[in-house]
Amino acid sequence: MVSIKVKKLSAAAQAPRYAHVGEFGDLAADLYASAGTVLAAAGEAGSTAAVATGIALEFPATHGALVEDRSGLAARGVTTLAGVIDPGYRGEIRVVMTNLGTEPVEIKAGDRIAQLRVVERIEASFEVVEELGDAARGVGGFGSTGK
Repeated sequence: MVSIKVKKLSAAAQAPRYAHVGEFGDLAADLYASAGTVLAAAGEAGSTAAVATGIALEFPATHGALVEDRSGLAARGVTTLAGVIDPGYRGEIRVVMTNLGTEPVEIKAGDRIAQLRVVERIEASFEVVEELGDAARGVGGFGSTGK
């Protein structure tokens, strides 16, 4: 198990936590808003905001995290953007959220706003080549399976 240090930056801050643990537990821990805000309807000023969590995290050099949507908010048209937390970052975790819906969405302090998925950091090397090897999928991209 990986140990991640959590520093509370405000009294309203909550440490990330898993709703379900154990053998069939959650893949990601919940992140909580430390202050309220209103995300305006899509297309209006204020429909995207960086929502404060009031926490800073210290990952070991071997791990980082991805910030991902909560399905309940996504079903209402609220999604997260730009959610990568590198192991060396020590500032406040702020969740960039946008409202794609037609009605404003209120975020209250203490609301679960996103999920934090801890990932192992793998550093790759990139080799520039003239050709790539063949694969069954080839250049078929988004929608290429007809579904």
